[in-house]
Amino acid sequence: MWLQREIELRPRPRGFHLVTDEVVDALQPELRDVGVGLLHVHILHTSASLTLNENASPDVRRDFETWVDHAVPEDFAWTHTLEGADDMPAHVKASIMGPSLTLPVARGRLALGTWQGIYLCEHRDRGGARSLVATLNGERA
Repeated sequence: MWLQREIELRPRPRGFHLVTDEVVDALQPELRDVGVGLLHVHILHTSASLTLNENASPDVRRDFETWVDHAVPEDFAWTHTLEGADDMPAHVKASIMGPSLTLPVARGRLALGTWQGIYLCEHRDRGGARSLVATLNGERA
């Protein structure tokens, strides 16, 4: 089976936000019917990204934000500045983190590790709603 769905995520402030439940909920009831497969999730923006990481401690999300802000500062000799001081750094951060994830599906669920979750990495102060394209492929259970 193949399923493709666009998922709109509500606007969030700059930071790293767990969106696993939103992605899973948007793929029901079809996801429950997949015995084995893959889910590909792609973000349709160049100033936000996706990553998979630890889903329990909020310290991890804060540390990610601290690191990327240090690694890619706004106070730099950027030439692309028409959309604000946070725009070009957001593009660079999005390229570093990446636009998509491919995740295994088993027995009707994402086959993630105990402490893994999908993050929306919002790199703009006010990025607005973000859209994902989720493509699910697999064999029915």
